[in-house]
Formats: sequence, structure tokens, C-alpha cells
Amino acid sequence: MTSPAVSMHLDGHVAVVTLDRPDNRNSMTPELLDAFEHVLGSVRAAPGVRAVVLTGRGPCFSAGADFRAGVQREATSPSAASFAMYRPFLSVLDLPVPVVGALNGHAVGGGFGLALTCDVRIGREDARYGANFAKIGLHPGMAITFMLPRLVGPARAAELLYTGELVDGRRAEAMGLLNRALPEAEVLPAAMAMAHTIAANAPLAVRSTKAALAAALAHEARSAARIEAFAQAESLVTDDAREGMAALLEKRAPTFRGR
Repeated sequence: MTSPAVSMHLDGHVAVVTLDRPDNRNSMTPELLDAFEHVLGSVRAAPGVRAVVLTGRGPCFSAGADFRAGVQREATSPSAASFAMYRPFLSVLDLPVPVVGALNGHAVGGGFGLALTCDVRIGREDARYGANFAKIGLHPGMAITFMLPRLVGPARAAELLYTGELVDGRRAEAMGLLNRALPEAEVLPAAMAMAHTIAANAPLAVRSTKAALAAALAHEARSAARIEAFAQAESLVTDDAREGMAALLEKRAPTFRGR
């Protein structure tokens, strides 16, 4: 029997959630998304959890959608299918306790969006972070157009989204994407230390503080993700998107024609 695509274990009052498909760069496959949704349900049901650490195994935190895996969910419309793909990752926003992202490696596309749902992000100084949708002919999803400007400001968000460029951990820290950028071996220990510091504080006060900080965030992020889903569904059927995804899989530069 294969190991679960997403695992969870308790370390005192801290729940550690791990994306565990390193051979596939922890990409968004139906298997991983279903497992993620199930594990987050277990986190919410676990008594005594006061903080969550979200991490991945291997060199990637998450490389986003796996275009070979048929990641689009069955739904009543293309836009509903796009939104359904992101819904499991967006459910991080519903956790009532703080979430510390231990970004062990690269976080790209939808994986970058997952990183943005965390309250605090500790990343790897030499890993790459960003939303490369424009480079593959797609409109962004996962409410990235809503959450990214809140962290880095509209101008920097525009630069990252229009260019599709990825930034290393050091620059991500300077921009405000990461709280800290550390050597690989220090990322998870630092995230665990922070989570245990949070968990040692008064749990009711921490929960109410998170609720105040995140007031309306989950609702507004979902609204943004639904708006994005329409544009993403429209971009998905263009020749440019087909060329962009083919080029990505074939590891070559795409040739976009604006159609």
C-alpha cells in the first residue's frame, strides 16, 4: 500500500501537515487534493490543536497544477471546474488557528497560492517562489490576484504577475512574501519553533486575534478565486495556453501568438 499523499501528525499542540509526493513535486493531482481536504478535516477535528505547520517533503513545497494528471475537477461549467481545483487549498483559510508555512522548497503557481494562505511563511533562501501563469498562457487562480497585493503592494504584485518571474527566498523575504528566508536545514525547525511559541500562548486570545486579522479574508478570497476562475477557464482553451503547457512539459521556450 502506498503512503498517503498528505500526512498529519501531532507534536504537542501543533499539527504538522506534510505534502508527501516529492517525486511529483507535490503537484496538485486529484489524489493530493483529495488527501489534503481529508487531512484538514482531521486537523479541525483534533482536540487541543493550537497551531499548524504546513510543509512538503522533497525539494518542492508544491509546483502547482500537474497538467498531465487531469487536475480539473468535474463540475457544471469550466469556471466551476477551475474553482473546484483550488477549493481544497483555499480551505486553509478556514482553519481557526494560526498556520505557519514551512516552505521547504519551490512554491510555484497554485503551490505559491497555497503558501499565501498561511499566516506566516518561513522559506528556503535558495528556493524559487512565484506565480508563473503568464508564462504558460493562463490567467492566475487560487485568489492570488487578491492575496498577493495585500502582502507586497499592488506595484510589486503587478510585476510578479505580469512577468511570471520567480524570485529566490532572499528576495522574497525582502519583498515581504516570506517572514524569514533560511538555509534548507533550518526551515522546518524554525517553523516548528514559531508554532510552539504560538501554541504556548493563551489559545482563546490567539484564535480571536487570528479572527480579527482575517476578518472577511476567507470570504473575499473565495470571491476573488471565483472571479479568477471565469478568466482562467477562458484562458485555458486558447492556443496560447495549449502552447504554454506543451512548452512547459517539453522544457522549451513557448511561442505565443495572442489567440
